[in-house]
Amino acid sequence: MVEAPVNYLGSCRCGAVRLRITAPPLLTMACHCRGCQKMSASAFSLSAAFPAASFAVTEGEPVIGGLHGATRHLFCPHCLSWMFSRPQGLDDLVNVRSTMLDDAALFAPFVEFWTSEKLPWATTSAAHSFAKLPDTLEQFRSLTLQFLATRV
Repeated sequence: MVEAPVNYLGSCRCGAVRLRITAPPLLTMACHCRGCQKMSASAFSLSAAFPAASFAVTEGEPVIGGLHGATRHLFCPHCLSWMFSRPQGLDDLVNVRSTMLDDAALFAPFVEFWTSEKLPWATTSAAHSFAKLPDTLEQFRSLTLQFLATRV
């Protein structure tokens, strides 16, 4: 089966930093950890993992904020919107805050992490939940394959 080309566009709140993604997501997620609650000023953060080769910043120059170590969170320097992350040890992925994309409704979370820290009233439609993170990279691969199978 040949997939139709995709061209997801997005921006920060003020529009100073713009994004383009040319591949479908590999996985969509919600994270309930306290760090994401604080950085998103919400009950959880929403994200979609994309192949790094399909991701481009087309306008503006994001700055590092939040985590400054091996995993880096990138923000608009003007409005300070948290836009995407570059996960430690996964150089071939970019984890984009799905609400930064123009059609955020396309990216409902398939999996949720850190439910051990979630606010008791916070719920998502995620098909899979983890108290923390999956124990192995193989579990992440399995989730990705399950998610990709739902797109067929």
